[in-house]
Amino acid sequence: MSHSLTPEHEELRRTVEEFAHDVVAPKIGDYWERHEFPYEIVREMGRMGLFGLPFPEEYGGMGGDYLALGLVLEELARVDSSVAITLEAGVSLGAMPIHHYGTEEQKRAWLPALCSGEALGGFGLTEPDCGSDAGGTRTTAVRDGDEWVINGTKCFITNSGTDITALVTVTAVTGRKDDGSPLISSIIVPSGTPGFTVAAPYSKVGWNASDTRELSFSDVRVPASNLLGEEGRGYAQFLRILDEGRVAIAALATGLAQGCVDESVRYARERHQFGRPIGANQAIAFKLADMETRAYTARLAWRDAASRLVSGAPFKKEAAIAKLHSSTVAVDNAREATQIHGAYGFMNEYPVARMWRDSKILEIGEGTSEVQRMIIAREMGV
Repeated sequence: MSHSLTPEHEELRRTVEEFAHDVVAPKIGDYWERHEFPYEIVREMGRMGLFGLPFPEEYGGMGGDYLALGLVLEELARVDSSVAITLEAGVSLGAMPIHHYGTEEQKRAWLPALCSGEALGGFGLTEPDCGSDAGGTRTTAVRDGDEWVINGTKCFITNSGTDITALVTVTAVTGRKDDGSPLISSIIVPSGTPGFTVAAPYSKVGWNASDTRELSFSDVRVPASNLLGEEGRGYAQFLRILDEGRVAIAALATGLAQGCVDESVRYARERHQFGRPIGANQAIAFKLADMETRAYTARLAWRDAASRLVSGAPFKKEAAIAKLHSSTVAVDNAREATQIHGAYGFMNEYPVARMWRDSKILEIGEGTSEVQRMIIAREMGV
């Protein structure tokens, strides 16, 4: 399968590459050090139309596809992952559920602001006692007349507490099947709804310039019309959303891996020891060759999964492969980049230190590496 880019895709990639280097790179280190959300950069991304890339023009989108989104995420993550994950979560997890499963009224009410980047949406799935076992959701929503009454807690939710967060879509148990298993539904909860409490930002190892919070719901009442999709189908809906999101995360991870290559090649040319650039040493040159090979194969994997998604072909296994491989590659390349930089790689003023700390979560978020192996094996019929 060919993965050459169309002129339109290549133009988009180059535009975002320039934006990442000219706008994001000079500023993001300070945001990252201060654990501060980069509103200025996010606003500019919104003006560029990046949050609306894969959505129809009738809802304020750009009419693009998931390959376009992946290209943008890869280029952003070559410079910084906090900015990239803000976009990824805003599109794949915040707006995409409404696009796929929302009523026409819900789409027109929420998508224009989400596509413009003027608002962000969160994806409330994970709970303190419910991570990989998403079917073990304990948050409940009980129907009371024309309202849902929601109680429970969600954790590790991206884009859930910014000044521009407009909503969080949460999964909740809304009933039981005949066999006693839960009926899980998806419900839109607007920010500021009484009883909906957003905790202070987490103190994280990485992704310091992105917003991640715990959410609690205490007798939160929202209109019955805020149900997203069919009642009892929320779990199945979010499995599809996660499949697509894994393609996006794979592109992001590839970008981080390639960013490690970029920084390491630059450093290997500039850093002199024993009278010559360290890149002249075979030990360093071979590390760089292996890093480039890993990034190259990760790119092939996510683009293949994205091409299948765009064409309407089955892509669950390929998305899991891409996510598993690229996240491993990101961690490996970040480790090697730090080693090449030596003690400087341990200093936060160098991008590779940030990349090293940002990389590990890629093996955990949106499905751990172990979960990806489970999916791949099942798709193989094992």
